[in-house]
Amino acid sequence: VQLQASGGGLVQAGGSLRLSCVASGRTFKDVAVGWFRQAPGKEREFVIAINWSGHIPYYADFAKGRFTISRVNSKNTAYLQMSSLEPEDTAVYYCAMGDRGSWTDRVRYWGKGTLVTVSS
Repeated sequence: VQLQASGGGLVQAGGSLRLSCVASGRTFKDVAVGWFRQAPGKEREFVIAINWSGHIPYYADFAKGRFTISRVNSKNTAYLQMSSLEPEDTAVYYCAMGDRGSWTDRVRYWGKGTLVTVSS
């Protein structure tokens, strides 16, 4: 299984960015997908996830109101839409595939990260 994240870059504070995660190598549509991030000098943390159908999102507290997640199963792709970005959001963002239809914090597959840098 491969998860390819893309869409990272440099953005000014207050701006928006959309990350994409494309899965290949296994069935995508029946498992939950999530995003994590790791800021410099910090541990990796959960950001947001979505269940297999795309109807149930799961949020970290800091992501509520600013980040949304969606998926298009026919394209094996999940998206992370980030808005009102802050310098504290600067991190490498990783997509992850769960082990079942609902999100349980158990990651079965990790993708390579994409760097998001938010300038003040």
